[in-house]
This record gives sequence, C-alpha cells and structure tokens, in this order.
Amino acid sequence: MSLQTRVIDEFQQQFGETPQFIIRAPGRVNLIGEHTDYNDGFVLPMAIDRAVWLAIRPRTDNRVYVTSTAIDTPTDFTLDNLENEGQHHWSEYLKGVTWALQEAGHKLNGWEGVLASDVPVGAGLSSSAAIEMATARAFTAVTPDLAWDPPTMALLGQKAENQWVGANTGIMDQMISAAGEQNHALFIDCRDLSTKSIPLPAGTAVVIMDSATRHTHVDSGYNTRREQCETAASFFAVSHLRDVTTAQFESKSAELEATHDNEVMRRARHVITENERVLQAIAAMQAGDATTMGRLMNESHKSMDQDFEITNEQLNVLAQLAQAQEGCFGARMTGGGFGGCAVALVAADQATDFATAVSQAYDQQTNLQSSIYICQATAGAAILGD
Repeated sequence: MSLQTRVIDEFQQQFGETPQFIIRAPGRVNLIGEHTDYNDGFVLPMAIDRAVWLAIRPRTDNRVYVTSTAIDTPTDFTLDNLENEGQHHWSEYLKGVTWALQEAGHKLNGWEGVLASDVPVGAGLSSSAAIEMATARAFTAVTPDLAWDPPTMALLGQKAENQWVGANTGIMDQMISAAGEQNHALFIDCRDLSTKSIPLPAGTAVVIMDSATRHTHVDSGYNTRREQCETAASFFAVSHLRDVTTAQFESKSAELEATHDNEVMRRARHVITENERVLQAIAAMQAGDATTMGRLMNESHKSMDQDFEITNEQLNVLAQLAQAQEGCFGARMTGGGFGGCAVALVAADQATDFATAVSQAYDQQTNLQSSIYICQATAGAAILGD
C-alpha cells in the first residue's frame, strides 16, 4: 500500500469522510556541498521519492490536530497559544512552522489530518525539513490569503528549525523540499536562493546507502561546526566563508591556525574547497561527465572525514565499499553527518548489483543491517492535483 493510499484510508477511518487536501513534501539527498549552506555557499541536492504525506481538512476553529501512522500520540495545539515543550518530537516541527508563519504576520486557519512518512529519521535525508514544508503547504491549502512561495516558505521552515527546535541548520534542506524538480538535481546559491536545474549524467543512477547509525542536529556537533565557521569568517573579515577563495585561505591558513586552532582552520578549509567542488560538479554534470563528478564526490567525503570530522566509522566503511564496486563513479557521506546515509553515483545498468554487493559487504563487516535503495529525483512540496 502506498503512503498516499494509507493516509487517505487512515483519514477516512478517523474522520468518516474523504480528506479535502492531500499534500506531499519530499526528503532529499545532497549530491555534493555539505555544510556550505549556512556559509552562504553552494549546494547540489535533489528531492527524492521518499516523502512526508498529509491528508487534511480545514477546521472551523483555531486548532491543529494531527495523528501519525507511526506514532500513537497525536499532536494537538491551538494557533493562539503555542507552547514549545523542548522535546525532540515531530510535533515541535509543526508548531515551529506555525510559529514562524505567525511571526511573519500571517493569520492562519486551523486544520486536522493524518501524517505518514517514509523518510527515515536521523538518516541525513531531511525528514525534519519534509515535515516543515508539508506543514507550510497544509496552511496554504486551508488559508486562502496565504500564497505558496518556495523560497519564502523555506526560510520560514529554517527559522522554525533554528529558533523553535534549536538546530542551527542552513537553508538547503527546506529549499530543496520546497522547490525540487522532477528528474533533476537543483543547484542552489544559498545567498540569494537562486536555483538552476542540473540533469544527472546520462546512464547514471543515484543510490542512497543507510548506515543504520543515527544523529540529531540538536545533540550532535552540528552547532559547534557552525560556530567554528563563523569564527573563521570573522578572521577573514567576511560575513560568510563563501567569500573566501582558496588562494586567500592558503595565504592565511597558518595565521588562522595560530590565531585560533587547527580545528577552526580545517573547518574553514573544508567549506572553502567544498564550494569549489560544487561549482566543478555542476560543470561536470552539465557535460555528462560522470567520472569527474564521482571523483569530486570522493574528494568531498575525504574532506568531511579529515577536515570537518562529521563522518563516523560506519559511514567511512560504506563510502569505501561503494567506491570499490564496479560501476561506481563516486560515493560520499550525505547530510549533516555523525551518522545517517551515504550516496553514490552509479552506472544505471549496474545499480541493482551494486546495491546488493554493498549491502552484503557492509552487513558482514559491521554487523549492522543497511538499507540501500535506488532513488528518483522528484518535485518539491505540492498539494496533490495542483
């Protein structure tokens, strides 16, 4: 049974009628450009065929009531009395978006419904951003004066995650969930939120490999990495590391290390070189050059391991196993790090054999059960039928 069918069936069982709106907001995989978004840099993610689904109807009062197919406890709150309970619970993402919309001056209408998701939580595939964009899309469905604008809603989703949930994430996750394009990756300039559709090289497939290890942005070293990047930007007298070239970095890296420490220097080196890799990756993808794209992915993983230190043992094993397989152009950790998933660019006609080989080797080497799937690029958050 598809998730779309499931949320409709669950809604009918709970509310005794057909839902008025069906909403889908996808998760994402980032092909290259990690921890560059909050540095005003460049990223190259794609929305994937795993998503948050909502079946909803308007309410006549000012309440939001949502049940989840995976969790027994519903979320139930009033629009005029939002309370942050400080828990790492899916309901806080809904309330956070509600709060951010109201802070932006929008008068919202209530709604109720059923939520289902097949975006794994904590896997680095943006399950939280998918909930945020699904929530924002739901409010646009039931609030006549609230227009859907992907960059605006992405920024409000980011505000919810930063200020309500307490994770200082960048804009990439919300932006790709809101603005993803069918059959394409999306180049995003995180300074002005301009986008450009980038096709995958012909004859290639994107394979996601779940390490079965998990993170949370709130509890991991994510916020520390952001603080270190801000320290480095201040040293270079710029607002964000996006404005520092490799040549500028190399000329002052020793001074940066002496002034602060080796960690801050290496964090800056990752971000500055990663931005350059993204631009090179776009050129490679547009030229259909899967070999160069794969090499850049491998270099990105090495940088995240050695300079940014956001991989873990299992992610390193996954990347190494993937890189060693026939038909693999390149592989890297994807997402915020400290657990979650890796991503590989693979020859399409060898993708199934690749997935089987990596899964078996990883499970044998780590005694963990991986989940590996070939994914498709999909469109961003939408009301079904729009």
